[in-house]
Amino acid sequence: LCFPRYASLYFCCAIEDQDNELLTLEVVHRYVELLDRYFGNVCELDIIFNFEKAYFILDEFIIGGEVQETSKRSAVKAIEESDMLQEVRQGKTKSNH
Repeated sequence: LCFPRYASLYFCCAIEDQDNELLTLEVVHRYVELLDRYFGNVCELDIIFNFEKAYFILDEFIIGGEVQETSKRSAVKAIEESDMLQEVRQGKTKSNH
């Protein structure tokens, strides 16, 4: 188990014996950077009250336990596009009522 800590956030990662601990720490670091970029200095309340968004960011970054997107710029762009699409859908739903 790896327990990296970032400010008041703790992350727990279960890895196998043959996995690289440093790579795991780098992946967690990249995830925290993405969270910081989205939330602006992420804290535990951001994750608690926006769990779905935090999970979406993780899912955009890691799929099936493997790093999917190494570019922070590409990941943030995909997240922003998803936010815009969600806003458009919510706008259509509100205008239909």
